[in-house]
Amino acid sequence: MSSQPVPESELGDFQTLVDLIARLRAPGGCPWDREQTHASLKRNLLEECYEVMEAIDQGDSPGLSEELGDLLVQIAFHTQIAKEDGEFTLEDVLTQINGKLIRRHPHVFGDATAADASEVERNWERLKEAERDQQGIRKSQVDGIPGDLPALSYAQLMQDRVGRVGFEWEDVSGVLDKLVEEVAELREASTDEERVHEFGDVLFTMVNLSRWLNIQAEDALRQANLRFRQRYTRMEDLATARGQDFAQLPLDEMESLWQEAKALDSP
Repeated sequence: MSSQPVPESELGDFQTLVDLIARLRAPGGCPWDREQTHASLKRNLLEECYEVMEAIDQGDSPGLSEELGDLLVQIAFHTQIAKEDGEFTLEDVLTQINGKLIRRHPHVFGDATAADASEVERNWERLKEAERDQQGIRKSQVDGIPGDLPALSYAQLMQDRVGRVGFEWEDVSGVLDKLVEEVAELREASTDEERVHEFGDVLFTMVNLSRWLNIQAEDALRQANLRFRQRYTRMEDLATARGQDFAQLPLDEMESLWQEAKALDSP
């Protein structure tokens, strides 16, 4: 027995998505959807997050709208699985996050004040710490960072957290001096093990510099990767259009094509 199509007027409702996922998971629903678990959907969730970020990086508003929808599917999927297993419901998820948003924004929903975004972040950490104390949970500032985060994101989040409690340079000049120091140590490294260690320290310090410049290191590198890919493929296209085998060109001609491709990117 086939299900009735959803009325056009209900396609914009979040409840329609919840109901569709429940139907797909129900007996007689989709065999693939019925087999999924929290663990099996991890890869899908991660892929959808990256596709959302790619749409943002590319300034693709229609694509962002579509990818956010795909991300919502993952949220609805996990909550449906949890409901079936008696773990929690969508109402539990919403109750927790709505309550947290209200508690963590007393400058909006209460009598507290916050002069700027930095003070909001400091207040957020204090409130979070107070909630842990109430629950009898004592954690380090660096606990609870997801281990599966990309390394640059992990480093930046960890540095953000310790910075909020005062473990921080007084100004950006301290970070720049540290970067010079770490590069010098990398130059002096004599073994593979030392080079790996010192190169990691350089990257870690570069992430700290990105924080002081108000740059998300992961985003900056991802955008640099995208620019390189676009310019490189344009170089290949330019060579092909001129009847040249790009891979056989000498380096100086490749560099000339690179500069030409780079100029085409300029506004």
